[in-house]
Amino acid sequence: MMISNAVTLVGPASAWDALVRLGEADGSAAHPHMLRLIAGGPAQRNLSDAVHALCAVHGHHPGMIADVLARGVQSDAVAWLATAAAGFAGERAYLAQLTAAVGPLPSTPGQAESELALVGERHALEMLARSERTGCATGAAAALIHDWKAIRCVLDAAAERFGVAMPPSTFPPASETASSIARLGASPSCERAILFGAQQLFAQHRGLWSLLEARASARGDL
Repeated sequence: MMISNAVTLVGPASAWDALVRLGEADGSAAHPHMLRLIAGGPAQRNLSDAVHALCAVHGHHPGMIADVLARGVQSDAVAWLATAAAGFAGERAYLAQLTAAVGPLPSTPGQAESELALVGERHALEMLARSERTGCATGAAAALIHDWKAIRCVLDAAAERFGVAMPPSTFPPASETASSIARLGASPSCERAILFGAQQLFAQHRGLWSLLEARASARGDL
């Protein structure tokens, strides 16, 4: 399964183009463990572990994007965020269905430490969603949507392995997200804030995949 990371050009040096370049370098699609998961392999436990971890971080209601929308720090982002939050509600339902289908969390050494790390990841995302810096939370939400393309490949690999139907994504069209972020980041200060929020989101996801990679190694599943 191939992941497309093509930059959507919406204008010269737009905030969206810069965000996509950050994602190409630091997002989920660049992490070797995520690539192993979508390539397939004998260890179903790795997919199960990934689904459980993603549910621990992103499966709570109402979710990060809805939190950003509720705070409304960047008022001109409300329409796009409302559509994005509705789309993520569908992804959260898919994630919950998968979590039930993949069975119990694989037994792994250092489970207590892993649980603490996942709580830390979730807390970090909550703090991003609550940022009062105009554009920061919006950038994190946009980065989540962008990075979810790669994460969706893992979810779909798990769905195929465990016999779960794959629902279509209902996120805003990529062109709408691109144009919205380009518009919202038109000023240098807002662009910097958007990219800071995006960078922090990508860093949290990168940490998540590294944790899952370490857990797979500890089980002898690599």
